[in-house]
Amino acid sequence: MTSKTDTDPASPAAAIHPALASALAAKGYDQLTPVQLAMTNEEYREADLLVSAQTGSGKTIAFGIAIAPTLLGSATSFGAAGAPLGLIIAPTRELAIQVKRELDWVYAETGIRIATCVGGMDIRTERRALERGAHLVVGTPGRLRDHITRGALDLGAIRAVVLDEADEMLDLGFRDDLEFILGAAPRERRTLLFSATVRRGIAELAKTVQTDAVRVATTAPTEQHADIDYQLMLVRRDEREHAIINALLESDSKSALVFCHTREAVRHLTARLVNRGFSAVSLSGDMAQSERSNALQSMRDGRTRVCVATDVAARGIDLPSLDLVVHADLPSNPETLLHRSGRTGRAGRKGVCVLIVPEHRRGAAHRVLAYAKLTATVRAAPGIAEIEARYRREILDAAVSAELPEGPEADFVAELLERAGPQRLAAAFLRQQLAMHPVPEVLLPLPAEALQGRGASRARRPGEDRAPAREPRGPVMEDGVWFTISLGRRQRADPKFLLPMICNAGGVKKRDVGAIRIDETETRFEISGDKAEDYANRIRQPGALEKGIRIEPASEMSARPKQAKPKFKPDGKPPRKPRGAEADRGKTPKHKSRKPKRPG
Repeated sequence: MTSKTDTDPASPAAAIHPALASALAAKGYDQLTPVQLAMTNEEYREADLLVSAQTGSGKTIAFGIAIAPTLLGSATSFGAAGAPLGLIIAPTRELAIQVKRELDWVYAETGIRIATCVGGMDIRTERRALERGAHLVVGTPGRLRDHITRGALDLGAIRAVVLDEADEMLDLGFRDDLEFILGAAPRERRTLLFSATVRRGIAELAKTVQTDAVRVATTAPTEQHADIDYQLMLVRRDEREHAIINALLESDSKSALVFCHTREAVRHLTARLVNRGFSAVSLSGDMAQSERSNALQSMRDGRTRVCVATDVAARGIDLPSLDLVVHADLPSNPETLLHRSGRTGRAGRKGVCVLIVPEHRRGAAHRVLAYAKLTATVRAAPGIAEIEARYRREILDAAVSAELPEGPEADFVAELLERAGPQRLAAAFLRQQLAMHPVPEVLLPLPAEALQGRGASRARRPGEDRAPAREPRGPVMEDGVWFTISLGRRQRADPKFLLPMICNAGGVKKRDVGAIRIDETETRFEISGDKAEDYANRIRQPGALEKGIRIEPASEMSARPKQAKPKFKPDGKPPRKPRGAEADRGKTPKHKSRKPKRPG
């Protein structure tokens, strides 16, 4: 494989196929992105290419430019449609449909006929379209393989194949399908692989399906996406959803995408946002294709502002006005973070990426950012005062920028001023505007050291006692009250059974329990300040705990000389009964004698 970096051709416009140049000019493509410029290089005209470019860099237009000479040759239009000349494979149906939409206008003047073959659509309709003939086919791996297996798709005339988002297709387990599809195409073809990252799996796939591929890298591997502002928003663990709502309210974005790990989380958060007054839709793998298409179209039309989605459902989608991405769940790896974030800041537009991170996951967030070679501004979630200040600015701007009344409108305005007066009119306008905005959530302030990264850990001073061996739960509460329970490492205390016992004894929930410190003979734990007094009263009631186990405020417990032994072991089983005195002295206990048999 030959490796090259992108070069700027002397005249990029001249290198674009004439049949595409006018369509690109009409759309205002007077300045191409780096990956698009690279595809105008004459040296790449007949070569197989392995192209790495960041998400949102205009790859669809890039490979449209790259394969035009191969598909059209010197002609400016296609002839009658028969067996397809080109094939584009995408990981998801949304991306495949989006690619078709883009190439429709790029090749509009060539008389091209493009067919789609994607899962979730009527396979009979697709088969009829293939029978009528197509110059270019765009599809997903599974559906393309179905059509080839059933004899509906003939790849015998294929001149160029493009694998879009190749890394995503490998992540989704499509490698066998890809090799099957490419095995059905002629060996004398061009194969172009486009991928955000070129890791080992992509390099191996390139060796299998390409011939002497040229490596084209259009961005430095360590370069941060300059058009995206990354923000790490620290929140309390039980205020994550409140922080998401306030982050959306603080932003002046026209369109936002919120990522969750699971379909259930998507459904729950979407319902929560709709109830709070947001125009929101969801996007997940269990939705019908029509539902997913309608959701995306409502985002493109501006009828909906927020889309809550899973990673798989949002792969490759392009929302032109998207300027905010919110990670409701922390990405598990740098590839997921880059993929999600790349939905905004596309093709030169600015974007904001917000990671909602509970305090106890701060370290994990920093590790993912470091692996992705990204830097983020650490901040607290916006509060009510910040959001209301933004509301006031918007309302004032709307009033000041309004045009003066004319004609009949001026007469009615004069009547309103005369009958209601300016103050009442201003108050009515203010209330009407505020009613259109969702009410922000109340968030407890984080301690300053949490935002500044202090207090997490420090080196042990000489002569200082070592920290307890087990500290299973997170940071110390700001207003927490310490209690102790008479179980420790000697009694094999473990958080798995301690936490339910602590909660049940005082009628609190897990979120009300802070740090847990397991010592040799006892365990210290925190209860949130607003629950501590009621907790102390409940644990004094008879039957709150098993006999022999005590929970008391830390000051009371520490004053006692010794602890009572628990009746039960941590595993819930009673201790073995002590053996008899004979056993203690090493003697064998006597057995009950049998009656002697009568002599026969």
